[in-house]
Amino acid sequence: MNAAVATSVFGVFMVATVALGLFAVRGRRGGEGGGLAEWSVGGRSLGTVFIWVLMAGEGYTSFSYLGAAGWGYNYGAPVLYVVAYMSCGYAVGYVVGPMLWAYARKHGLVGITDMVAHRFGRPWLGALVAVLATVFLLPYIQLQITGMGVVVSTISYGAISLNWAYFIAFAVTTGFVVVSGLRGSAWVSVLKDVLVIATLGFLAVYVPLHYFDGYGPFLDRLVTEKSEWLTFPGHGDSGLGQAWFITTSFLNSLTVVIFPTTVAGYLGAKDADVLRRNAMWLPAYNVLLFVPMLLGMAALFVVPGLVGAESNLALFKLVVDSLPAWSVGIIGVAAALSSIVPMAVFMLVIGTMWGRSVLSLVPRWERRQKGAAQVVVVVAGGLALLLTYTAPNTLVRLSLISYEGMAQLLPMVLLGLMWRRLTLLGAMSGLVVGVGVVCGFVFTENDPVWGVNAGIIALGANLAVALAVTYAGPREHDARPDDEVLARDGIEDETDDEEELSLKADRV
Repeated sequence: MNAAVATSVFGVFMVATVALGLFAVRGRRGGEGGGLAEWSVGGRSLGTVFIWVLMAGEGYTSFSYLGAAGWGYNYGAPVLYVVAYMSCGYAVGYVVGPMLWAYARKHGLVGITDMVAHRFGRPWLGALVAVLATVFLLPYIQLQITGMGVVVSTISYGAISLNWAYFIAFAVTTGFVVVSGLRGSAWVSVLKDVLVIATLGFLAVYVPLHYFDGYGPFLDRLVTEKSEWLTFPGHGDSGLGQAWFITTSFLNSLTVVIFPTTVAGYLGAKDADVLRRNAMWLPAYNVLLFVPMLLGMAALFVVPGLVGAESNLALFKLVVDSLPAWSVGIIGVAAALSSIVPMAVFMLVIGTMWGRSVLSLVPRWERRQKGAAQVVVVVAGGLALLLTYTAPNTLVRLSLISYEGMAQLLPMVLLGLMWRRLTLLGAMSGLVVGVGVVCGFVFTENDPVWGVNAGIIALGANLAVALAVTYAGPREHDARPDDEVLARDGIEDETDDEEELSLKADRV
């Protein structure tokens, strides 16, 4: 009976999710770029609320329900790096977001692959970056499929097997993202955020009261019996000390602003001011992250002895046995949508990168970029699903280097858009060295190295090589003016638009 009730609640919300995605794009056809801009960046027309929930949805994934609680259960204090880097990243995004938005808007671009191809005047460079970014994004899709599968199987009390749960995750996400694109993801993010805020707010009150008679007794017991979880490097010999926390927070706060999914959110905004307001309000959403972290540590006393992957279920084990089935179903829906929204954006971005920067190089696909992108979405999701079934641990190490690997694009993207002198050879040389160093450290199990995040060392080597090769080599000849090559703050473009509108009004 419990399984029937919980799965019924889940099924109703999944149908509503697909319907909401279809409703979001009613009456919208074509658009610039043969419909690709409308599908991939919402026609560059999303306002503050939609951008806020969309970008909050990208940061609040199944990791927030599973991984954050699991890290809190296993280690404790080191998990706070998530709050630190996301909040700092929003501050960096206050400056970088409008800059990338203005650059893309001016030149009709829809992603970072477009940006690097335009900046260096090499279409093949966009294709290369698309392939590299796909390697770093694909593990996220697989992890979201796995996370949603675990949630669905758990809330169904085992009635739905993991294999079927994985397929449900793939089918629901692929179905609505192919049809509705970024706009549909933004609308579903509204539903997800309502459920996330409601369920986590409820659990923040319910769990301490139900199991410990309040926060006072819970925190007192935590300090007395589990004090190791409240200091660095946390519980056990994790190596996640203060130096790792600082370097990881710093690296990720820079990387998140050029992450392809973040840039998709930037480019969906109707103006740069939306992004500035968004950067000011997004850190408030991070307060919710403290709830699964604390509840993970609460599970130490309620369900002790969880090891390995079981620790990721710490939060759900607190509620499945103590709450009625309908409420378990709703909490499961919130967690599932926290997988679906970011997974949809990851798939959307991969499809856009390939449709725009890779397949468009083939003449027969050049005028069918949106169709090509939608095909790639299905292929990427299917590949992630296949790997989830056949090789669930194959991409574990790749998932470790996703942020660290993506960080190696920082010089090429940000430095390249702000500094004309950076050459293509310098940027490429630095990228090769940076990715090589990251892979070397991670695949030899030396991350952290010397107590710090291996990605920050790789980024240092990347930047050093890029600068050395740029200064040592010949200057590149590019006849385009700086205004055509470099990015400016969105304020300048907004001022230009206002002046143009004023002149038109005067003429009228």
